[in-house]
Amino acid sequence: MTSSPDSRANDTSRRGEAVGPGETPPRVLLTTAYFPPVAYIARIKAHERVRVEYHEHYGKQSYRNRCEILSANGPLALSVPVVKGAARGMLTRDARVDYSTRWQRVHFKAIESAYRKSPFYDYYIDAFYPFFRQEERFLVDLNGKILERLTRCLGVERPVEPTVAYEREPRGCTDLRDAFHPKASRRAREAVDVTRPYHQTFAERYPFVPGLSALDLLFNAGPEATAYL
Repeated sequence: MTSSPDSRANDTSRRGEAVGPGETPPRVLLTTAYFPPVAYIARIKAHERVRVEYHEHYGKQSYRNRCEILSANGPLALSVPVVKGAARGMLTRDARVDYSTRWQRVHFKAIESAYRKSPFYDYYIDAFYPFFRQEERFLVDLNGKILERLTRCLGVERPVEPTVAYEREPRGCTDLRDAFHPKASRRAREAVDVTRPYHQTFAERYPFVPGLSALDLLFNAGPEATAYL
């Protein structure tokens, strides 16, 4: 199992190989994520290459199969169901998406309801519509294609590769595998949303809500979204 978020955060700075003081390793190591939060994308922007952990034990109740958007009733979590009954200790790469319920329709309708009045929803939604129609067998494949599309729309495309084996203390990279989590108490300092506030769809109802899916930034800021990362 990976170490705790606190220890991960404390160790991050010394895990780069041949990286001078104050320098950022060119590669970042992240878990897979479903429509990841803004801070996750910001960390990608800050690095030259991305590795996604495939060989960890699959973690439930995490961003691996969950994202958060801002609805008319406040923050709303959307979770992708994963096939149950797998052997204990299942690796993330083996997590299969469960299509026995119509979760894709539910997610799309929730996103549509939340953002259809945002300035750039109509401009970008077609880029993401296929993810709510097509069926990817494995969660990492679904998330990988979403990440590719999101980073392209946000102008922060980076080479992305999966890990080939689990390394407890990887070298030559910024290890953020334990940094991002829906529960604030389990987030490392690298997961703090450092983007400056931008106008959100329900700004008249709620103060600025940080930590949402990057979809929120994209639909509200459009081509200017990159400047907020």
